[in-house]
Amino acid sequence: MSELRTVQVLGGGAGSSAYVTSLAAGLVARGVRVTVCAPPGADRAHGFPSTGARFAAVPRRSDPVAVAALRAACADADVVHAHGLHAAVRAGIALSGRSTPLVVTWHHRATAEGARGRLLRLLERRAARAAAVVLGTSTELVDRARRRGARDARLARPAVPASGFARAAGEAAKDGTTGRDTGTGEATAPEHPGRDDGKVRAELGAIGRPLLVSVAGSTPHHGHDTLLDAARAWRALDPVPLLVVVERDRPTAALRRRIGDEGPTVVPAGREGLGEILAAADLAVLPGRGEHRPVLAHEALRLGVPLVAAASEGLSDLVGGAAAWVPYGDAEALAGAVTGLLGDAGRRERLAEAGRLQAAGWPTEDDVIAHVLSVYDELAQPSAPPRT
Repeated sequence: MSELRTVQVLGGGAGSSAYVTSLAAGLVARGVRVTVCAPPGADRAHGFPSTGARFAAVPRRSDPVAVAALRAACADADVVHAHGLHAAVRAGIALSGRSTPLVVTWHHRATAEGARGRLLRLLERRAARAAAVVLGTSTELVDRARRRGARDARLARPAVPASGFARAAGEAAKDGTTGRDTGTGEATAPEHPGRDDGKVRAELGAIGRPLLVSVAGSTPHHGHDTLLDAARAWRALDPVPLLVVVERDRPTAALRRRIGDEGPTVVPAGREGLGEILAAADLAVLPGRGEHRPVLAHEALRLGVPLVAAASEGLSDLVGGAAAWVPYGDAEALAGAVTGLLGDAGRRERLAEAGRLQAAGWPTEDDVIAHVLSVYDELAQPSAPPRT
């Protein structure tokens, strides 16, 4: 029997590209012939050739020339797998009139208002109805695909690869590394191995006081205004917590001014320091929404750092009950949740343990590849005689 042939179609997004890099490598290792269709230059940016997959440069457009190039690349595919909304629409057009099954993965929820919102819904309907199977990375996305007319929509949670600092901290936990003192006399999660936890706290100015860490982005939905409003309420605590705001990307001037206005209770940090700071932190705070797989959330759970987070359907799929949930945009509720946890060492430890258990149940890359391959096998002309 000949090898299964699949084409992966991308629009060029960083998140879906990383997913496809992992998927392509795993499929090739299992004997699947993989071609990746993505915009020119994506092969170098994301290392697709190193996975063993073929690469076909296809512009991220829906004009006849680009569609013809995609159609040619999919000519001998047993299954075509499109990642993201625009890639799905283009793949559906390219496969028009063919019996080749199309799998579509919705990685993120897109939002828009007015005319753009109406166009978005139209594209979602076209993508959902063109697909033999829609795979959603959260229950919210699966439900959305069904509402848009998908014939078959299934949950397909992506893997959450452990970073180096999370793996190292996990080993320390197994070795029984001692916890750290928050200034309340209570030990918390294991310290970061190879790095003196007390030194990290001393460098930040958090000796004898609780250390909180959050990540701020450049757009309002990351919730940094709510976070900084809540931080003002923590000033009444004794000792006063220190909030470290790790800058996810280039912060806006307004955000930098707001952090500066908060004085010594809030300090900024570069993203490269997130690992060590989080491993030393007493609480992680995630006030934003719109991200299904925020780094701060999954690394906090793996490290056993209690998490306070704004409620959202996508994030709840990842975190489950291993967080103190607050309404998005509610600074008072956020301040109250943080204050309550700092005063309740038992609840902090229960959340830390719940986080470790939740993280232990996340799919591995092998799990994800096996699931996707099972979908391909199901769709790849099961009634046809074996190819020789």
